[in-house]
Amino acid sequence: MGWYHVESSDGSIGKWVAVAVGLGAIIGAGIFVLSGTAIALAGPYSIIAFIVVGVVALIVALEIGELATINPGAKGASYSYVRGAFGSELGFITGITQYFSYATSVSAIALGFGTYLSSTVGMHGSYAIPLSIVLILVLSYVNVIGVKKAAKADSYLVMFKLLILFVFVAFAAIFAFYYGHFSSSNFSALPSQAGIAALFGASIAIFFAFSGFQTISTITSKIRGGPVEAARAIFYSVCISIVVYLAVVIAMMLIMPASRYTITADPLSTALTYASAPQWLHLIVNIGALVATTSACLAMIMGSSRVIYQISKDGLLPKLFRNYDKRRDASSHSIIATMLIGIIMLFSGNIYIIAAISNFGLLFTYIMSSLAIVHFRRAKAAAPFRVPYYPYLTIIAISGLLLFMVGMPREALTIGVMLILTLIVVYYALREAEGKKPINLRFFK
Repeated sequence: MGWYHVESSDGSIGKWVAVAVGLGAIIGAGIFVLSGTAIALAGPYSIIAFIVVGVVALIVALEIGELATINPGAKGASYSYVRGAFGSELGFITGITQYFSYATSVSAIALGFGTYLSSTVGMHGSYAIPLSIVLILVLSYVNVIGVKKAAKADSYLVMFKLLILFVFVAFAAIFAFYYGHFSSSNFSALPSQAGIAALFGASIAIFFAFSGFQTISTITSKIRGGPVEAARAIFYSVCISIVVYLAVVIAMMLIMPASRYTITADPLSTALTYASAPQWLHLIVNIGALVATTSACLAMIMGSSRVIYQISKDGLLPKLFRNYDKRRDASSHSIIATMLIGIIMLFSGNIYIIAAISNFGLLFTYIMSSLAIVHFRRAKAAAPFRVPYYPYLTIIAISGLLLFMVGMPREALTIGVMLILTLIVVYYALREAEGKKPINLRFFK
């Protein structure tokens, strides 16, 4: 099947189009925007961080794949799985945290788009945020048109941006080895880039880069072949992303020393400028970055709107978000909510802080998803697709996710903890208003 074969006569989409949706959400801000931040924080050790985070993300992807086969009709991804495993309380907290994470990631991705576009057309950097707002508005409209059209657009965007990244890697290899510019000193680390703290810092930025694979699980019901094919699509999208990320980050250090990278939203363009690359290559890579961030933003708006729709459908949010157009397979009010949060969060800090805030929600929801795997295994739930080497891989995933969370910037931890505490208060206030009785449990005799 080709990438172009988007949907069948019954309106379903193929496995490889689902992979394209995942890649559209994964390969975007992560590699075009945050790769430079990872190198700035950990230098050459960012390669190790990409591998470590990639392995943890791959395990989580396998877990999400199994959960998708247990709950094939779920549209809320981790929220639906956690609610099914542990009930409405943890489901509500996980769902809103997951949604806020997705909506915040829209800001980070759009900011990357605005920065690359302002650089491409020679505009001052102050135009990055207005351009980001325009992108969010346009893509919100595209999502209102419907998920099938969004998925079709995404499949073409994915092919194009992978081609651009291949061109970038090829240039780096030719520049370094054919023209003799290779220097091992490019892979030397500054004192500030060495150590566990630097590795944690880079890992947090990188984890954001792998966040999009869960988007596939929100459209499981639309994938031809059902949840098993959805699980495979999730696995393939993460595997492809790991290979692409490693190739690009190594290429970046082939043409520019790791010590010269800073926290900026257009690192590939910065590296090409350092290497005095031809203007046509600058233009191609910048266009690729614009396409990649557009693709990722499109996918994340789609995924986040489906999560908040599902939370509302389950009665945990007002029915305002329950409006749903079956023909377009879209919830317009949910998309508008994501649009507003995405625009507001553009003003919360630099690209690293925005990504870290988004990551807190991702880490929390993935931890809860891992615990949901434990629950369903103990309940002997039927799952056509299962995580291998259980429980060892699940233990590794939970441990890695907790370590990443501990190493987050203070601003992100503060906002994340405040969000969860607020959600707990809101949940119990709503339960009290409904007159629901508390559930009394005894864990120890």
